[in-house]
Amino acid sequence: MGSAGVAVMLVVFLVAVVFAANQNDVVGWLVVIISLGWLLVFSFVVFSLRSAARKAAARLQGHAGPGGKGGDSPVAVDRSRDLKLEHSFKIVQVQVGVVREYLGKDQEMVERALETIEITSHNARSMMKDSGEGPVEGTVVD
Repeated sequence: MGSAGVAVMLVVFLVAVVFAANQNDVVGWLVVIISLGWLLVFSFVVFSLRSAARKAAARLQGHAGPGGKGGDSPVAVDRSRDLKLEHSFKIVQVQVGVVREYLGKDQEMVERALETIEITSHNARSMMKDSGEGPVEGTVVD
């Protein structure tokens, strides 16, 4: 559709040039300039949309491929989520150490550490799920 539109605009421009050259009138040349402007704007829009559509299609095809690695955005989102999950696991590990250290000595400190573990693990699970229900989805890393 875009190519046909560019062809029509090109024909309009060429007809305007022919009529302006035959008439040799200022109004005819103004029509040529206006039709040239519209041709350039239309061409820019068509080629920009075509380029964006190709990039989007390549990104979607790449993301659906093996491993789920496609364009920059999905990989960046996956990396960000992985860093957040790693941080959550580190928090849980630290709090397990706190529980071991204060078990039998300071019950209040143990309760706070267990609460922190519970909140952190809940947040980590919500990062791993898409909808909040159903099984956890993800890639198994060996």
